[in-house]
Amino acid sequence: MLDVGLLVIRVIVGLLFIGHGAQKLFGMFGGYGPKGTGGWMESVGIKPGVAMAVFAGSLELVGGALFATGLFTWLAAAFLAITMLGAIKVHAPNGVWSTANGYEYPLVLLAVVIGVAFAGAGEYSIDALL
Repeated sequence: MLDVGLLVIRVIVGLLFIGHGAQKLFGMFGGYGPKGTGGWMESVGIKPGVAMAVFAGSLELVGGALFATGLFTWLAAAFLAITMLGAIKVHAPNGVWSTANGYEYPLVLLAVVIGVAFAGAGEYSIDALL
């Protein structure tokens, strides 16, 4: 049952990260694409905004795909952890709680990806096949 639980976590969280990456890179799912996301990033002090939007979006898209499939799970977790550490830094001035635009959600995602990296991707993963 542990392997089924890891599969559920990996697929759901990985797909959500793919969606966030697609928002930043392609403007899909209500996102703003590189230019819009980059403009927002510059407004919170992350420069150069467009390049950082593409970087973060790429880490989320690729990391999410690797995480969901359980391929190179440790690398996927590293990619996703980098983006969540950045999100935590941006939201830290607002405190913990997401109701105040705080870092609660990125912290939970950081814990999930690190936890799965330490636990392993499970039996139902490409890592297990390799």
